[in-house]
Amino acid sequence: MASLILLVKQTEDDEKVIYRFGPNERKMGLIEMNKIKESVKELEPVQVDGVSPSFFFNKAAQWLVRCLFREGGKFPERTTVES
Repeated sequence: MASLILLVKQTEDDEKVIYRFGPNERKMGLIEMNKIKESVKELEPVQVDGVSPSFFFNKAAQWLVRCLFREGGKFPERTTVES
């Protein structure tokens, strides 16, 4: 079964980018990519019955890392990730 994860940028500066992320706009958590340290951390987990919060975090984190390295650090305002 395929799932979509919505990512909506909250803030971005030279050091970090923060996104709201989750299956829809009503159920979202917060994730932060530190561009300098090249690290990702979950600021607020996604709470969905029957789904591990780490599922959403892992997929969103992979996408952020890809943006940093493959896309030259370009982070869109809004996107979806299919998993």
